[in-house]
Amino acid sequence: MELIKDKQFGGERPLFARHDLRLENITITDGESGIKQCQNIEATGCHFYGKYPWWHVDGARIASCYFAPGSRSAIWYTNNLQMKDCVIDGPKFFREMNNVELENVVINDADEVFWRVNGLKLKNVKLHEGTYPFMFSQNIYVDGLESDSKYVFQYCKNVEIHHANIVTKDSFWECENITIYDSVLDGEYLAWHSKNVRLVNCHLAGEQLLCYTQDLVLENCTIDAACDRMFEYSTVEADIRGRIENIKNPTSGHIIADEIGSVTIDENIRQPANCVIKTR
Repeated sequence: MELIKDKQFGGERPLFARHDLRLENITITDGESGIKQCQNIEATGCHFYGKYPWWHVDGARIASCYFAPGSRSAIWYTNNLQMKDCVIDGPKFFREMNNVELENVVINDADEVFWRVNGLKLKNVKLHEGTYPFMFSQNIYVDGLESDSKYVFQYCKNVEIHHANIVTKDSFWECENITIYDSVLDGEYLAWHSKNVRLVNCHLAGEQLLCYTQDLVLENCTIDAACDRMFEYSTVEADIRGRIENIKNPTSGHIIADEIGSVTIDENIRQPANCVIKTR
C-alpha cells in the first residue's frame, strides 16, 4: 500500500482514481472531489475542508479525521466504509451507500445524513442539529446513539436500536420492522403509520405517540406524565409500567398499566374496536 503523509492538496480531483493508498496527516484544503473513484483507501489524522472529498470509493477506512463545515456532502456513493473517532461539522454526509460502520463519531451538523444507506452499523454516535437523518435507509443496527436532530428515522426498514437517547419530532414515521431496547424516545408523534414496531424497556415522552401503528408491541415501558392521546387507530400489545395519562381509540389488542388516567373511546374509533384496556 502506498503511503502519503504530511501533505496538502487542493483544487479539482487531486487524488482521482487512486487504489491501495494510505493517507496520514493529509489536508484537503479546497476545491472538489479530493478522493474520487478510488478503491481501498485508508485515512488517519487527516483534515477535509473542500466539498465532496469521498465520492465513489470502494473500501474506505477513516480514523481520527476532521471534516470541516465546508466539506458538505462529503461521503456519497461509497461502499464498505469504516469510520472511527472522527468529528464531522459538515452537512449531508453518507448517501446512497452500502455497508457503513461508524464508531465514536460526532456529527455536529446532522442535516440529511444517512440517506438511502443499506447496511448501517453505529456504535457510540452523536448527532446534533439538522433534519431528517436516516431517510429511506434499511438494515440498521445501533448500539449507543445520542441525537437531538429533528425527524429522525423516516421511511426506514429493519432497524434495531440499543441504548439510545433521542430527542426529536416525528420520528420513525412510515417505518417497518423496528425494535428498540433500553432507550429514551422524547418527541411528538412517534412511529405514526409504521408497521411491526417493538419497544422494550424504553421510556417515552411527547405528544400523541404511537398512532396509526400496526402490530405495535411495548414491553416493560414507562410513559412520561405529559403524554396523551396515545395509540389512536393502532393495533397494540402494550405492557406499561407505572401510569399512562390518556389512551384514545386504539383499534385492537391489549393494553395493561399500573395506572390509567383516562380512556377516550368515541364515535370515531375504527373497527374492530375491541382493544382490552385494564390496570394490574
